[in-house]
Amino acid sequence: MPKRPSVLLQTTIAPPTDDWGIARFSKLAALLRSEGFDVVTRDRDPLPAPDSVLSTLDTSDFDAAWLFAVDTGDGLTTDDCAAISRFRRNGRGLFVTRDHMDLGSSVCDLGGVGKAHYFHSKNLDPDAARHAADDTVTSDILWPNYHSGANGDWQQIAVEGPRHPVLDGVDRLPAHPHEGGVGAPADDPSARVIATGTSLSTGRRFNLAVAFEPDDSGGPAIAASTFHHFADYNWDPATGSPSFVTEAPGDGLATDPAALASAHRYAVNIANWLVSR
Repeated sequence: MPKRPSVLLQTTIAPPTDDWGIARFSKLAALLRSEGFDVVTRDRDPLPAPDSVLSTLDTSDFDAAWLFAVDTGDGLTTDDCAAISRFRRNGRGLFVTRDHMDLGSSVCDLGGVGKAHYFHSKNLDPDAARHAADDTVTSDILWPNYHSGANGDWQQIAVEGPRHPVLDGVDRLPAHPHEGGVGAPADDPSARVIATGTSLSTGRRFNLAVAFEPDDSGGPAIAASTFHHFADYNWDPATGSPSFVTEAPGDGLATDPAALASAHRYAVNIANWLVSR
């Protein structure tokens, strides 16, 4: 029998009691397992020590790694970043996502993919016109904070350029009140923006995902604007959220099976593409 592809789903915070720990991505893990993947889920080891898995990722048997950067800037050590970067340079697949403002900014030091993530105080968007709040309702969250809708609702996406394989059969994604910023690094010909969304606050288009095609410098990779495209709470708000989430959720995905199917298709497409399946 062919080997089942092995996938790591990991956050950049130690096991939390009231945060976006890996337990809040259980529906994603279950979906990928149902599609024939061997899935390992974990939060990082406590800092300041290097993470026992991430710091040795390049010597692991994983075919792909999904990194949910939910930290406030200190979620990856130097050793973690170096091993993750070697993992991709060795030809394996990497998915990296974050959220608004500086949430997840520890990924900036990752080779290649880190440069695709723009934050408030680190690796700023080269377009200075975007250094302004988009979501103005939750006023304590600063840019980048693109408002694509309520948690639990869906957003229509626009395909950029030739439709990428990860967007096959995908027309909608989960919405979020304040998504982060991503863009294709100007000096990396393997990278391009593949999908954009539209802010419900300003009408501004913003990037949802950047794909890095595999080449001699590394394996396939995706940089995504927010981990909320994959969180249990966004797929089904009835699963609950951390106590600091104050925005009222919507029910768009709960009442529209086709929209939820599109979100699931996106996740499965990414998983398959990252392992060339």
